[in-house]
Amino acid sequence: MGILDSVERGLERAVNGAFARTFRSGVQPVEIASALKRELDIGAVIVDRDRVLAPNRFTVRVSTKDAERLQNLGTALEQELRGVVLKHAKRQSYQLLGEPDVEVRADESLTTGVLEIDALRVEGSVDWVAAIDVDGTRHELPRGTTTVGRGSDCGIRISDTAASRKHLELIWDGSAGIARDLGSTNGSKINGQRFREAALVQGITITIGQTSLVFQMVPSRDAAAQRRPAPPAPAAPTRPAPPARPAEAQVPPAADPGNFPLPSARRATPPASAQSAGGQAGGDTPGIDEDFWRGL
Repeated sequence: MGILDSVERGLERAVNGAFARTFRSGVQPVEIASALKRELDIGAVIVDRDRVLAPNRFTVRVSTKDAERLQNLGTALEQELRGVVLKHAKRQSYQLLGEPDVEVRADESLTTGVLEIDALRVEGSVDWVAAIDVDGTRHELPRGTTTVGRGSDCGIRISDTAASRKHLELIWDGSAGIARDLGSTNGSKINGQRFREAALVQGITITIGQTSLVFQMVPSRDAAAQRRPAPPAPAAPTRPAPPARPAEAQVPPAADPGNFPLPSARRATPPASAQSAGGQAGGDTPGIDEDFWRGL
């Protein structure tokens, strides 16, 4: 941090402290969102002409009283703040080394209404899961079949009057999947065209009446899973393998905040045979694990 940055931070603390003593209104989520954007801008580093790295790990420190009040909002607050970081990074064409993480923590040295943020650039691995976004609500897809419709027994229930009780099924094998219309009265559409069966590809939007279902590969909400060690290597073969060459050190690529790099073969990825959403209507079933499909 340069001298000017230090001076700016000092003035900011003085102003924040003055307002806190005057109004004692407490820290509001909108103030945290604004401060996160400022930290992204301050911490952005130009690596080359087409690459600007920004912080992706943020610790928001507030007074004990403010922390207790903010914690009443539950995990929704931190999820919203992570969304603020992603949107601002995308808007400013910043790149992140991993999924953004925002933690709100109590700091006994701070007075009510004052907040401070520690920002870091932290490389991290991400576990990816399949999800369906329906009117702002995200549903993670388990391995197997998930039914969509108005029925109370559906895995994803929608209230659209154009939907049948069991309208659509989403079949996911952990790495690829399909959407299959169940002979619904009003049909299911992709890009305005009715379909019977279509592959689930990143960003595909399925319409049922006035309801849109968007398929996404998203980072797992299980923070512990993102720090999970790699699975153990398979047992060595009977014949000893020749010693491996030491790998050359490489700088990890940055993640595009608008579309994180897809996970390795160990993690769930969008279908390898991905095509454009418009070309999936009535398409063949994607190549998915045969043993999985045999059991359906």
